[in-house]
Order: sequence, then C-alpha cells, then structure tokens
Amino acid sequence: MFYNLVYQSFCADCSVLNILKYVTLRSICSFFVSFLLVLLFGSKFISLLAKVQKNGQPIRDDGPESHLKTKVGTPTMGGVIIIASVIIGSLLFADLTNINVWMCISVILGFGAIGAIDDFCKIKKYDYHGISGKKKFALQASVAAVCVYATTMYSCFPESTYVFFPLFKNFYIDLGGLFVVWAILVIVGSSNAVNLTDGLDGLAMGPVIMSAICFAVISYLVGNSIFAEYLKIQYILGMSEVCVFLGSLIGACLGFTWFNAPPAKIFMGDTGSIAIGGALGFVAIITKQELIYPIVGGIFVLETISVILQVGYYKLTKKRIFLMAPIHHHFEKKGWSEPTVVFRFWIISIVLCIFALATLKIR
Repeated sequence: MFYNLVYQSFCADCSVLNILKYVTLRSICSFFVSFLLVLLFGSKFISLLAKVQKNGQPIRDDGPESHLKTKVGTPTMGGVIIIASVIIGSLLFADLTNINVWMCISVILGFGAIGAIDDFCKIKKYDYHGISGKKKFALQASVAAVCVYATTMYSCFPESTYVFFPLFKNFYIDLGGLFVVWAILVIVGSSNAVNLTDGLDGLAMGPVIMSAICFAVISYLVGNSIFAEYLKIQYILGMSEVCVFLGSLIGACLGFTWFNAPPAKIFMGDTGSIAIGGALGFVAIITKQELIYPIVGGIFVLETISVILQVGYYKLTKKRIFLMAPIHHHFEKKGWSEPTVVFRFWIISIVLCIFALATLKIR
C-alpha cells in the first residue's frame, strides 16, 4: 500500500523515493515493521488472551509429565498477532499489483482461520483434540486448491504446472491438471508438519525462521533474471516480490520468539503453526522449489515421519519405536532438557538450510 501509493505516485517528483524500487530494502522494512508490531503489542495481547482464556491451552494428558506442571494456564492463539503483523508489513511494502503477494496473504489468512477454529474448539471444550482430522484436511485442501488454481491461472510463467528436480538443469515433469493435487499435498503436508513440530517452547520458531530466510533468498534469485540464468534455475517474473512477504513473516516470528522462548508466556497454537506451515508450502510451490523443501524443512519432515512410523508400527506390533512421538518428546523422555532439544533442533535446521541453498549452484 505504502509502496503503491507513495512510490508509484510521487517517484517522478521526488527522486529519493527511487530507493523504494529495491525489493531488498522493502523486505527489510517489512521485517522491522512486523518485528516491532509484535514486540510493542505482544505483552498487551498476552494479557488480553489470558483474561479471555481462563485455563489457557489444554495440555495433552499423555504427554511428558513436566508439561502438566509448567505449561498449564499458558494462553494460546498467539498466531493471531503473527498473522496480523505479517499482513500489515506485506500490505505496506509489497507491490500489491503482484498476484503472488495476494495469494501468499490469502494462504496465511485462510489457514490461520482454520487453525483459529481448531484452537477455539479446544479452548471452549478444554480438550486438546479440537476439530476432527478429516474436517481440518478438507478445509486446508479447499483453501490450498483455490489459491494454487488462481496462481496457476494468472501466472505469467508458462511452466507453472511443471515440477523441477534439484541438481539437474532440464529434468522436470509436467503434471498438467494433476499439479493442483500435487500442490495441495505439499501445502497441507507442510501445514500439518509445522503443527506437529510446535510442541516445545520456541521449537518451531527456529526452523520456521530459517526456512523463511532460505525461501526469501530463493524467491529473490528466482525473480532475478541475471541470477536465475547464472544458477540455471527457473526465472519467474515478479517472484522476488515474495521476499517482502517472507521478510514480514521472519520479523513477526522473531518478535513472537521473544515471548515464546522458554518458559513461554504464550503459544502460537494451531492458528499460527497451521498458517505458517501452509504459507511456507505455498511459497515452495510458486518458486518451483517444492522438492528442495524437504531439505529446507528437514526438521518438519523428521517430526512427521516419527509420528507416521510410531502410529504404523504400533498398529502392526502393539509396540513403540520411540518413547513418545513426535520425536522431540522422545528426546525429552531420554532426559534432554527442553532448551537442549530446542537449540539442537535449531542447529540442525540451520545446517539443512545452508545445504539446501548450496544445491542451487549444483546443476
């Protein structure tokens, strides 16, 4: 909004405004706006939620025993302030004529609404189960399908239904009409994977921030014809504008970590985790780097696989592979302190993101 109203209206009369044409500067601006919004209003928002949610977020009774003592009464739905800050930062500094920006906003808002419904049901019933998995999947798939279809229809990229393989210059598969199905699986899978990871104070924030930084770099490279040609990756006109959205997401998540660091004063809940996961999955789809995403979000993949293996193995043998799933609880049961689990998972995420970026040069 600020970019469109100020820069495009007055740049001819005020040459100093030409600095706003640089997406890197506007991404930094959106980062600081979102970061400061969360920091400035975070405490008041937490106080408000604490009054409304008298008992806080319901805690799993089958989880680690320590959680029943340390996390009871902590308010949830902190994702509301994350999403609000992301949208404000994006609307202020992104080019609002860019369809990708609007679709990113639509995804995080749509998935956030689904998560909010789930959180509201948990709080109202004081039951950690929320809405059923089938209903949640149906809602997530619907939002993902609409946004992917709209992006594909209005995309200026002729190969929008292609899936490109990393490490190869010209190795791809054209999914045609099945691309929407593929995209739904990626986006919904990402959404639920981040949701599974959000089980300890600050645990999900580290991998989320690192993944968003990684995709901000990727979206900038993909949207720059010179860098795209040099790296032999797909050039997509206007994709660098997604950096502004991701800058805002990074700022909001970093600001939220101030309050979510152990011991957490607030949880982002499904409102935040489902929305952020969906947004990251969507960015992976539109930048045509969805096959790199399992590396970028390796922690999310690890958490999801641990749950799948645990459930599948238990159904077959009535025995468990892990002491508890998702796998971060397994390490808690092994005697790792909560901060130890969190910081070690963060370290793994940093290494994976660096490796993922390195693959862009290997062709």
